[in-house]
Amino acid sequence: MNEYVGPILLMALAGILLGGAKSLHGNEKRAAAIVCAIIAAMAFAGGVYLIYG
Repeated sequence: MNEYVGPILLMALAGILLGGAKSLHGNEKRAAAIVCAIIAAMAFAGGVYLIYG
């Protein structure tokens, strides 16, 4: 069970960042939203890699 703590936290961080990107996009801050979404995708991919890699 302890080996899943890191990936789960990374995926939770990805969800928080994705919510932030959506909020930034709604406030017409597109560049910041894109950067936030890219970081979220990288965090999610890192979590998946840690589980299955």
